[in-house]
Amino acid sequence: MSGSIKWAILGTSFISGVMADAIKAQGQSTIFGVAGRNTTTLAEFATQYQIPHQFKDFDALINSPEVDVIYIALPNHLHHEYIIKAANAGKAILCEKSLSVDIPKTIESLAAVKQNKVFFLEGLMYLAHPLMQQLSKTLATGVIGEVKSIRGQYCAAISQFVNPASLGALFNLGCYPASLMQLVMQQQFGTEQSQHYQIEAIGRRGQDGNICESTAIVSYNNGVQCHLHTAEDYGLHAGFTILGSLGSIEFTSNPWLPESQGNQFTVRLYEQQAEVANVEAKGNGFYYQVEAVLNALETKQYTVPRPLVQLSDSVDMMQILTTWHKAALESCAANHTTER
Repeated sequence: MSGSIKWAILGTSFISGVMADAIKAQGQSTIFGVAGRNTTTLAEFATQYQIPHQFKDFDALINSPEVDVIYIALPNHLHHEYIIKAANAGKAILCEKSLSVDIPKTIESLAAVKQNKVFFLEGLMYLAHPLMQQLSKTLATGVIGEVKSIRGQYCAAISQFVNPASLGALFNLGCYPASLMQLVMQQQFGTEQSQHYQIEAIGRRGQDGNICESTAIVSYNNGVQCHLHTAEDYGLHAGFTILGSLGSIEFTSNPWLPESQGNQFTVRLYEQQAEVANVEAKGNGFYYQVEAVLNALETKQYTVPRPLVQLSDSVDMMQILTTWHKAALESCAANHTTER
């Protein structure tokens, strides 16, 4: 079936191009059309990725009978509107993270997905990669004992590219370590315990007024302590470490951008030599994300299994992000923190 599946891409941003490359590299589906607001950029994008149809009317592309899957690569604050439109058109949906910028829009979007009984996936593509499947398997063995603490970080100098209405670093970058924290907590302690926590945060506003850097302390009710950090106006740094009662797991490659080779984490029992888990793959996270969508459509599934995101996980992650965001804004107000 997958050979006949046709994609529509909404938006002509950098990430749209990465996804177009992945669809072509995976090779079992095609891109029917792309929609964009700028005629010149749209034409250039369509030429570069050999996409046969260009649309300035987003609704026309969404409703085209030729289209099976809608890939939404628009700014975060626009996602919910197009999720609802695509769901109402009966299309399968892959939507870039973060799903929205607040809980009401997230819930409204997913209600449309459920009502129309369409496939949906929030595009935290790194979770599709075999590297994350290996992490889940390693954790499940109990080799590091009971999880006690998590530290996650993602910094990247992207502030000049982001849309101010998308509300800043937490929703563009912080969602990566937050989502893996949520996955680890859920798999180790169950969904209910993973939903009970308190968040304290400090934040710094950027030139657009949004939070451009923030550190959060997430304290779970079962005693697990987590530290998250993100920044969008300097550096490129990614990290994730899990401390257990017996040892630790630490990524030595970028967990958020896994590739075909060079994907590694170490497993170290305390005061022992580290063992390296090296995961080779057919492609990057986007490649496997495409594969996961096609496999789900072939088997008529509405979601893909963990470690990829379920509908309820999208709600849980938005709750984490919005709680973190609120705490960061409150710290800025208290300290009058502005762009340094």
